[in-house]
Amino acid sequence: MRQRVAVVGGGLAGITAALRCADAGHEVTLLESRGLLGGLTHSFTRDGLHVDNGQHVFLRCCTSYLDFLRRLGVMDRVHLQPRLEIPVRSPRLRRPVWLRRNPLPAPLHLADSVLRYTPLGLGDRMRFAGAALALKSVDPAAPSSDRRTFGEWLSAHGQSRDAITKLWDLVGIATLNAPAERASLGLAATVFQVGLLTDADAADIGWATVPLRRLHGEPALARLTEAGATVRLNAKVTGLSRAHGCWRIGTDEPVEADQVVLAVPPPVAAKLLPEGAVRLPPDFADELGSSPIVNAHVVLDRPVTDEPFFAVVDSPLQWVFDRTASAGLDRGQYLAISLSAAEEEIDLPVRALRERLLPALREVLPAARGAEVLDFFVTRERHATFRPAPGSAGLRPQARTRAPGLVLAGAWTATGWPATMEGAVRSGEAAAQAVLGVSTGAPGRSEGIPA
Repeated sequence: MRQRVAVVGGGLAGITAALRCADAGHEVTLLESRGLLGGLTHSFTRDGLHVDNGQHVFLRCCTSYLDFLRRLGVMDRVHLQPRLEIPVRSPRLRRPVWLRRNPLPAPLHLADSVLRYTPLGLGDRMRFAGAALALKSVDPAAPSSDRRTFGEWLSAHGQSRDAITKLWDLVGIATLNAPAERASLGLAATVFQVGLLTDADAADIGWATVPLRRLHGEPALARLTEAGATVRLNAKVTGLSRAHGCWRIGTDEPVEADQVVLAVPPPVAAKLLPEGAVRLPPDFADELGSSPIVNAHVVLDRPVTDEPFFAVVDSPLQWVFDRTASAGLDRGQYLAISLSAAEEEIDLPVRALRERLLPALREVLPAARGAEVLDFFVTRERHATFRPAPGSAGLRPQARTRAPGLVLAGAWTATGWPATMEGAVRSGEAAAQAVLGVSTGAPGRSEGIPA
């Protein structure tokens, strides 16, 4: 039976849910408060430069996200490494050291790279393998894993402070948006088990070769329209109510629907959800919290590196990406410095960030020392992800709520993944499955609440 499905929110989760429901033949209306789709993965133009609001990469193990790209028809707009290679720079090293996978099965595929990882002492390199093998046996879904920090677990398994900050956090901060000392062991175990300890090719890195707007937002609008969905941009939803067996979504032109997908951030969901719709404390959004990401954008008068990206240790820098080609710059080089878990940097003025980051960039890139900085600007996502702290699992609801026909989506919901593009797409898939299960007459698992 053809159902009216309203999707509130046009990020990756909302786009995924809307496409799945439209593909199944339902009448879909997607409502997005901003003037473009893509959510936290968008781009804008500055003085002719196409700028991404943040630097987003994916891994070969991100199977749902890769399927999402295929559905959008944009696989030709990304690059996926044939084999994992991460150059790691340090002001203490003359040349980068490389983390590369070899042809051996996981977890042996990184053994030789770790043994040659000179930012760490030999003892730390030798002890890495024992902790990695022990991490394979951690149950990410166990309540005990969610109650403990990843840093505590690593320390208990022989990992020094240097090993945690220069190796484990190299991957962990970028994927969890939190250092090991503040991250849930359960979420960290998911990241490392899926990405590094199970399949050798799982952590091969992919990235966009075009601005994010051309990768997500614009193709999504085209595919949704082709599938028969209605997309309403600049449509802020102000309320949600249920009467006479259907939902009414308050906006400039109210929408009625049989099923609703709320694919919005936690604070917005907390305001729109009917009382009793989820088994969470009233202040769940505040308790879940958020973690910021800061990006510093540097335009130089000449090329200073031929690497598409590199990681940095012993430095205020974390990851640096070459976005010259995707931004449309035809002279010089455009580098984007990505700082995750950026609580310290989020409120610093641009001048302070420039004074901190440019000298650090020149320390690890000798060719940059003679280059002129043509532009330096900053983008900030204060609420980039939920805070992946111990106890966060209990604040992440399932897709299906207790309200009939109302489901949730978003990377912050109970996907088992941290707040990544993969997690967002998985949440959209789960929301669509909940909607389609109801609309096709499958046994419902929701509990009724007063209308």
